[in-house]
Amino acid sequence: MRFYDLIIKKRDGQELTQEEINFMIKEYCEDRIPDYQMSAMLMAIYFKGMSKGEIKYLTMAMVNSGKIIDLSSIPGIKVDKHSTGGVGDTTTLALAPMVAAAGVPVAKISGRGLGHTGGTIDKLESIKGFKTELSLNKFIDIVKKVGASIISPTSDLAPADKKLYALRDVTGTIDSIPLIVGSIMSKKLAAGADAIVLDVTTGSGAFMQEYKDALKLGKIMVDIGLELGKETVAVVSNMDEPLGFAIGNSLEVKEAIEVLKNRGPEDLRNLCLVLGAHMLKLGRAAKNYEEGRNRLEKILKDGTGFNKFKEMIAAQGGNLEIIDNPELLPLAKYSTKIKAEISGYVQKIDSRLVGESAMLLGAGREKKESEIDLSVGIILKKKVGSKVNINEDLAEVYYNDSEKLKEAKNKLFSSFVIGDKKPKKLPLILATISKKGVKEFI
Repeated sequence: MRFYDLIIKKRDGQELTQEEINFMIKEYCEDRIPDYQMSAMLMAIYFKGMSKGEIKYLTMAMVNSGKIIDLSSIPGIKVDKHSTGGVGDTTTLALAPMVAAAGVPVAKISGRGLGHTGGTIDKLESIKGFKTELSLNKFIDIVKKVGASIISPTSDLAPADKKLYALRDVTGTIDSIPLIVGSIMSKKLAAGADAIVLDVTTGSGAFMQEYKDALKLGKIMVDIGLELGKETVAVVSNMDEPLGFAIGNSLEVKEAIEVLKNRGPEDLRNLCLVLGAHMLKLGRAAKNYEEGRNRLEKILKDGTGFNKFKEMIAAQGGNLEIIDNPELLPLAKYSTKIKAEISGYVQKIDSRLVGESAMLLGAGREKKESEIDLSVGIILKKKVGSKVNINEDLAEVYYNDSEKLKEAKNKLFSSFVIGDKKPKKLPLILATISKKGVKEFI
């Protein structure tokens, strides 16, 4: 078999067989296919797409490129959650302990941030002492004892994805639905959970900016998950404005703690309840969505979710004094405010521009090797639909480097659009996708 022939075959829009896809992934992982040839294949896939069968074979070849974690020693149905990325998306931090407090084990492997989207592991590392790199035995042991653990990926978990993603990142092939599905689902399947809930974001702060593309992505991921024997549900959520008010690592941890104390932003709290209710249903801790949501609301009210978070932090070496007093989290030396120049209503807050502003301050990475500053970020003072008066605060910026501030401030200011009429807001939850089909809310 020659890889050159497979490139031509895909370039001409033909389907690759399971044997051909297995060959492609194995040979590339073993450095027998050069990057320039794999780049040509990725571009051919980008333009010609893949059938559902091809995506399934690609996903499984990527899963089998490394180790598959065995979670069978953990009692109960293990339910994983994945978000396709966004700005201010702090759901995992609040959601994992909420779901664990309801009796559903959450063994979560999360990533770091790249570009305008934040990473759960970076956020957790702003808690002094918290360890994200644990052995698999320790990880499993914590889930058995506490019910939840969040760690960074091991190098042998779907290594084909790491290699392909690095190449996609520099060849303009990131936003290809077959490649996104293969990337996400291979990591979720290799992580060993019994069921998966996917948060597919759409809007200015998401990789899938168009709703129809997010819906298509969600449908394919649910189909692939079900075909490969995993109960899978997808929620399509609105990322046209940042989730919550905080953007930046330590600031987002503080906001997650607020949610767990039954406070915090309404949109972030609501998304946690929606995703969590589906997780409880898949984990058979609730008969239906409504029962799951009611149970989680009670968990927030009685403080068991917050206590579970503290258990998880302590089990992974984190300083509990910080959780009880979030003011001890790292905070930048300086702050400044962005003010409105006209009165009216906030029509739009461009999530991508807000995320890029935070990245410029040092809260995110332009490249994988970039160092990040856990203490900087942005707190929004207004959301879409808010009334705003001239000279009123739109956002507060926390920074350490005045050189980085100017460009970040300009970008942040340009993310706000203010007009005369109060806009009609899209709902936070746009659709849910399950084996029963698609349910749309717009």
